[in-house]
Amino acid sequence: MFVGREYYLERLDALWRKSVSSLVVISGRRRIGKSTLVETFAERTGCRFIEIEGLAPDKDMTNQKQIENFCARLAKATGSPEAKADSWPKAFDALEAALGGRGKTIVFLDEISWMGGYDTSFAAYLKNAWDMQFSRHSRVVLVLAGSVSAWIQENILQSKAFVGRVSLDVTLPELPLPSCRAFWGRKAERTALRDVIDVLSVTGGVPKYLQEIDPSLPADENIRQLCFTPEGYLFKDFEAIFGDVFGAAAAKRRILLALADGPLSISEMSGRFGREPGGHLSADLRDLMAAGFVASSAGKNPETGSDVREVRYRLRDNYTRFYLRFIAPKAEAIREGLFQFATLDRLPGWDSIMGLQFENLVLNNLKPLCSFIGLGGRLVTSAAPYVRRSGKATPGVQVDLLIQTPKSAYIVEIKRRMRISAAVEDEVQEKVERLRVPRGVSVRTVLVYDGVLAPEVEEDGYFDYLVPIERFFEEKT
Repeated sequence: MFVGREYYLERLDALWRKSVSSLVVISGRRRIGKSTLVETFAERTGCRFIEIEGLAPDKDMTNQKQIENFCARLAKATGSPEAKADSWPKAFDALEAALGGRGKTIVFLDEISWMGGYDTSFAAYLKNAWDMQFSRHSRVVLVLAGSVSAWIQENILQSKAFVGRVSLDVTLPELPLPSCRAFWGRKAERTALRDVIDVLSVTGGVPKYLQEIDPSLPADENIRQLCFTPEGYLFKDFEAIFGDVFGAAAAKRRILLALADGPLSISEMSGRFGREPGGHLSADLRDLMAAGFVASSAGKNPETGSDVREVRYRLRDNYTRFYLRFIAPKAEAIREGLFQFATLDRLPGWDSIMGLQFENLVLNNLKPLCSFIGLGGRLVTSAAPYVRRSGKATPGVQVDLLIQTPKSAYIVEIKRRMRISAAVEDEVQEKVERLRVPRGVSVRTVLVYDGVLAPEVEEDGYFDYLVPIERFFEEKT
């Protein structure tokens, strides 16, 4: 199924309107649909398509094996004799010969970091091949894609050698929520939205994971089969994707485990790990952010209007958070087939973890939320969770999401409960009183919720905006 990527297809298609060749870079987490996007682009264009994927890293991998794989796949894609090459310049010469003088061609080098990771000069060779060979064709689109986004950033996007050469740089996000519901097909209208949300709270908007669901099954059974059986796709996938991207990176794994319990600042992490705040810790966080696992909750201090003094980091990937919190601790019992339960809501801590997963799902879909509260065309200066620690004279405050404009601060409370009582008004009012904003700045209150509101919540008129989760699934007209 291919849904929710029309905007990116249009951007790719527009490249054909240029009179010169184009270099494209596509990044994103594993399973997000990078290959599917490029393959669909090629299919709809109907042009010649050459796809070459790097070999996954292993202890016996060498640069020569990557070169030989490149030549073998090139020969298979073009029907030409397999070239013999012992260097990347010679391999790129073979690709140039295959391009010839023919018309529209998409060359897709997938998992480029695997391909070039065994030769420190690979990016330089590729740059020379682009300048002197590939770019001189008038109807070629060269697409570089990979899951190791940090490698792409360092070697392509931030490299002086490639400055001004990349026509389109795409970081492919998770699917928007309306598109996610399409994976239930014709059963979507007959499936309770709570079932859809429960599944998405575990998978996020990752296309490959959504392809694995069985729309005929309730959410409980889908989650059980995918996560809590030895053969379950989501029981196995974290180790696969983490190893593919980072290898045996114990320090990065430790960061993810810490963030699975909640957002942390660098100083909090360094204290927990006994590591210096800068150096390797900062570099590990940058790599995790580039790979799509982690997001920084950088924002503005509502009291001063300046950047928050202490940036906090959250585990943005719903599947990773769920795996580390709920699957990994039970892995041995799951492998032995011993992890049994009647319904998921009977599991200890289930409501708590699903509440956090739901909150993360909302935070990953900020753009539609802004339009629901009248900020679609307004200047938003900051949108992030906000925490102020307790001080001697000031009580602490924690806001699920604080959206700020030059004249307003929106306190967004995110709730997932079967029934949401009027007590939520008191919770938010306490945050309003503790949050200090400059004179002339209005404070607005927003409740994003999944569940049944107590009648008085609507009747009291306390909240400026009540946003049921159903609104996030509305298709734009």
